[in-house]
Amino acid sequence: MAQTKVKALVIGTRDSKEKDKLVTLFSLESGKLFVTFKGVRGDKAKMKAAKELFTFGEFVLEQGKATTIVTEANVIDSFMPLRDDLEKYYEACSCLDIVKKICSAPDPKLFLETLKALKAIAYDNAPKYYALNKFLLSLFDNMGYNLNFDICSSCHAKLTGKKYLNLDYGEIVCSNCRRLTSIEVANETIAAMKLLHSTPYDRLSSLKLGGGGEVKALDLLAQNFEWRFGSKFFVA
Repeated sequence: MAQTKVKALVIGTRDSKEKDKLVTLFSLESGKLFVTFKGVRGDKAKMKAAKELFTFGEFVLEQGKATTIVTEANVIDSFMPLRDDLEKYYEACSCLDIVKKICSAPDPKLFLETLKALKAIAYDNAPKYYALNKFLLSLFDNMGYNLNFDICSSCHAKLTGKKYLNLDYGEIVCSNCRRLTSIEVANETIAAMKLLHSTPYDRLSSLKLGGGGEVKALDLLAQNFEWRFGSKFFVA
């Protein structure tokens, strides 16, 4: 049978039969894939490590009668620290849940952004929710819903006084341009999002946001996500 090699990230898993594992891969080449690891739940299984959540690697796939089977796997990064710290684990799970909900076709930008976010959480000691917030901001950018924190996206006036997120269009607007679907955004939330947006993932650990700005930003971005996609994502 023909084989295909993909570079992919394990974004979902569940047990099947006695020792099999059903796995959702987010691949660079083909987008979201549903595959089966045969016999990998045994103690001496050859690909035992490759089936785990967050694993990034190269996978060789073969089409079986009823499912796509992983025949070989080369682990590039297991993001092991995510398994040893509950806060890191849950934040990384939020990133994967977002990917599962929005991705089906190949999306190289989202693929790279996901790896950057996981690295920041696992290895760079980014404070809680910093990487997740940046991940969401980058996601909206790639979709064409980039947030302008200085200029009203409707009338193009400089943003002063009260500011609002227009959920219909996913844009920041001034008080004169707000609509019924607009929600007020606190200044500390704007400041937090602006700083996170402009800071590379590998420098997030150097930031110090005050006033709980990262929590308020996540709440706002989660509402924006739900409005755009009609679905909530996991947040712990």
